[in-house]
Amino acid sequence: MSPRDVSSGSRRGTGRLTLGRVAMAVLVVLVVVFICVNTKDVTIRVLIPEVTLPLWFALLAMFLIGGVWGGYLFRRRTR
Repeated sequence: MSPRDVSSGSRRGTGRLTLGRVAMAVLVVLVVVFICVNTKDVTIRVLIPEVTLPLWFALLAMFLIGGVWGGYLFRRRTR
């Protein structure tokens, strides 16, 4: 495989460092840092009950839910 094949070869996108992948990696790092510095306990109302939990846990849960939801929508749109 020549160097040209790696940078502009197949359309599968495996092994390529694209602008979108770099942007997503930077975004994930920023989210992880943001989650790590917000460690206080917060009270969150989930429909009726109030739940007290660390803010980092709530942020991480929302990040994961958003990632799963975005992945679902993206996969559904491309089919």
